[in-house]
Amino acid sequence: MKFSTAFALLFLAGEAQGFNPHSTRLHSAASVSEDVASTPAAGDGSQKDPLLIRAARGEKTERTPVWMMRQAGRHIKEYRDLCKEYPTFRQRSEIPEVAVEVSLQPWRNYQTDACILFSDILTPFPGMGCEFTIDEKLGPIMEPIRSWDDMKKMHKMDPTESMPFVAEALQMLRKEVGPETAVLGFVGCPYTLATYLVEGKTSKEYLEIKKMALNEPALLHAILKQVADNIGDYALFQIENGAQLIQIFDSWAGHLSPRDYDNFAAPYQKMILDKIKKTYPDVPTVVYIKHAGALIERMASTGVDVVSLDWTVDMAEGRQRIAKGRQSAGLEGPGGVQGNLDPAVLFCKHDVIEERVVEILKKAGNVGHVMNLGHGIEAATPEENAHFFIQTVRNYRHEE
Repeated sequence: MKFSTAFALLFLAGEAQGFNPHSTRLHSAASVSEDVASTPAAGDGSQKDPLLIRAARGEKTERTPVWMMRQAGRHIKEYRDLCKEYPTFRQRSEIPEVAVEVSLQPWRNYQTDACILFSDILTPFPGMGCEFTIDEKLGPIMEPIRSWDDMKKMHKMDPTESMPFVAEALQMLRKEVGPETAVLGFVGCPYTLATYLVEGKTSKEYLEIKKMALNEPALLHAILKQVADNIGDYALFQIENGAQLIQIFDSWAGHLSPRDYDNFAAPYQKMILDKIKKTYPDVPTVVYIKHAGALIERMASTGVDVVSLDWTVDMAEGRQRIAKGRQSAGLEGPGGVQGNLDPAVLFCKHDVIEERVVEILKKAGNVGHVMNLGHGIEAATPEENAHFFIQTVRNYRHEE
């Protein structure tokens, strides 16, 4: 098993037996920040940006870049072995050296064109006054916010104080992967985050937040605005510490009707996107919503650079609908697209994987496409099939 330099030193030191994300740092934040500051950021023009960043901006590239949502994690044996040493998710995501090692595993094993920070969309919650625990079987659990009094505990977040481990991990990743690989950050969108805040846990029906939306919309809007303000700052914090692209996940907005999406999801996605573009106009953004076939034009009209499609949408039709959504909003250009292989295909024979991959690549074309899955990779996916998927994309060349 190969480890990153930082993790190898941590492992040899035998530290971090308990959960203390601040006790296992190998570099001071200042020293690593200086290294990252000296590395050209996406869009500064001092050197050629990573392939994926150029594709996300709509530039014609030498080949289609590829990575996988949830590429770091349970399907990799190295990760499962690591879980024995660091049994809780928050250890694995909040001890910088461990998070870096987990982030690097798929990049190292598969040669993905992106290395995404191993973290969680809920990681910012404690910094805004919303503590939570993660049950390894049940998922996140917290005290729900269902009244104006409950909301009083929410406050402005300072990522520097509440999430220094995120800064350190991103800075280390920029050093580890080199200039050819894009380092990706991500955040959860306000509606999806609010489902956890209002429900108090994961849900299938989202009845509590839907009841709030219909019976007490002013309260839900207040929660969403507070979350959007904080998450926008968190996105900037990630960029300032090395993230070259930000993907925003509004995973559960696909459960909304188009009317409620327009009211409770899209405006708060746009708040985050606008905040990013105001400060870092050249940093690409991507939005993903699961089962969002009815919402594609609406997603595109927010001004996001790339719409990530799930597998329920035909790639060629998706590209047309993204362009239509942007045009209706007065936005220039057709927009980019990400996706959208069904993760179940990675359980199939290699010839099936190749046929499905090539079909998507041909329909997407050679400009503005980032190949990905239509959702996160399944935990039981064979590693050799994940590797074959990545290499199939890397080896494919569009006809001129």
